[in-house]
Amino acid sequence: MPSVWVGAISFGLVTVPIAMVTATEERSVRFRRIHLADNGLVRNRYVCQEEDREVSYAEIGRGYEMADGRVIPVTDADLRGLPLPTARAIEIHGFVPMASVDPLRIGPGYYLRPEGDVAIRAYVLLQRALARSSRVAVAKLA
Repeated sequence: MPSVWVGAISFGLVTVPIAMVTATEERSVRFRRIHLADNGLVRNRYVCQEEDREVSYAEIGRGYEMADGRVIPVTDADLRGLPLPTARAIEIHGFVPMASVDPLRIGPGYYLRPEGDVAIRAYVLLQRALARSSRVAVAKLA
């Protein structure tokens, strides 16, 4: 299964290179909208509300909508300039008992796998220590 993210697990002075893969596989059937008369695909059109005209994909950008309805434009340069305390790392902040985690509050599942022969030993050691102590890691992904 291809990885959806590559980075590292970091805790204390230890950094373990890992890859993240989805734990579930999409098995639902996806339908397309068609025109019943000739089975032609029905496409979405992008229409500007201000000018009441169709716009091309090249004319579309991103914007963050404020609570009062104003929209603030956000560019790729703005996103690149954001200061991130960690980069491409899962930073472990602590460990909690497994029983204290409500499975209903957890989002989609992912598997982590060590990247490279050097990472395997440290990854397996962390995995076994968590299993033996019935604890899970509380982490932040950036």
